[in-house]
Amino acid sequence: MNKNTTAINMTDFTTWIKTLKSKIHTARNKLVFSINSQILELYWEIGRDIVEKQQNSNWGSSFVEKIAEELKHEFPEIKGFSRRNVYAILQWYKFYSAKYQFVPHAVAQIPWGHNRLIVSKIKDVETAEFYVIETAKNAWDRDTLEIQIENNYHLKIGNLTHNFAETLPAQQSQFVVQILKDPYNFDFLGLENDALEKAIEDELAKNITKFLLELGKGFAFLGRQYKIEIGDTDHFLDMLFYHVDLRCYIVIELKSGKFQPEYAGKLNYYLSAVDSQLRKVGDNSTIGILLCKKKNKIDVEYALRDIHKPMGISEYRLTDAIPEDIKSQLPSVEDIERELENVNIRTKIK
Repeated sequence: MNKNTTAINMTDFTTWIKTLKSKIHTARNKLVFSINSQILELYWEIGRDIVEKQQNSNWGSSFVEKIAEELKHEFPEIKGFSRRNVYAILQWYKFYSAKYQFVPHAVAQIPWGHNRLIVSKIKDVETAEFYVIETAKNAWDRDTLEIQIENNYHLKIGNLTHNFAETLPAQQSQFVVQILKDPYNFDFLGLENDALEKAIEDELAKNITKFLLELGKGFAFLGRQYKIEIGDTDHFLDMLFYHVDLRCYIVIELKSGKFQPEYAGKLNYYLSAVDSQLRKVGDNSTIGILLCKKKNKIDVEYALRDIHKPMGISEYRLTDAIPEDIKSQLPSVEDIERELENVNIRTKIK
């Protein structure tokens, strides 16, 4: 070894290499976004050119298929020129061009597969833009995006009945309102509407990954029936979370029936205990979420009026079971297939 060589200080090296890796990750992400944006701008031009040519010529319905054939032959290494994708490009362009002259900036920030999914499932541009922005903000993969669309995520955001405006700083209050939902969809539990609190809590714990997905980005699960000692008595929180973006603990309490005003008082009691015993320097105020089967908005507003801890009251939805007497009247798969065959036969005869 060269005597003039200084031994590496591993602490300094670790910090330095972490910074270097971060720069490379940032540069790579910028490159990916740049390429994605360029591809979508190209698709926009292709869609625009096709629409203009369709309007100014009488080339018939096979025109688009001929385009796909020619482009695929000219650029065999590019997968985006299949007949199916060219039709998707055309659909996507028509959808947004009703409002925009150029590809919207937010739309150009998410992958083409996500764009195709949104346009295929959403009917109006405003709702589509909501999912575009949420996809970029939360880094949703395509499966997660599809689940959120099917669960009508856009109808749940901002509907929570709460007292955040009175108990949190304005900026944080707005952030919390955009994160929490009403109602929450628990159909993945497979429980009927008369399920008891313990059964719901048990299944949520067993399906914690799906529950976290329904809650949204940023929730870290700390435990169920989380013990906290107040005075000489042990109390158990139904579920305790920490939100990494809000930088606070979140207590979730489950109720299988209709909201009762006394529930808010009990949750307020738990929030005070968590703030006193678990909250550290740098943590924000603990937030409570009460999930109940049903609530009356006026009841909730009165109950929260003099509560000084931040909390929201939301409903949850379970899968509605089909009553046996109705279920017996429904056609089986075999019945449906037989009827379809009969329809096909009658159509051929005509």
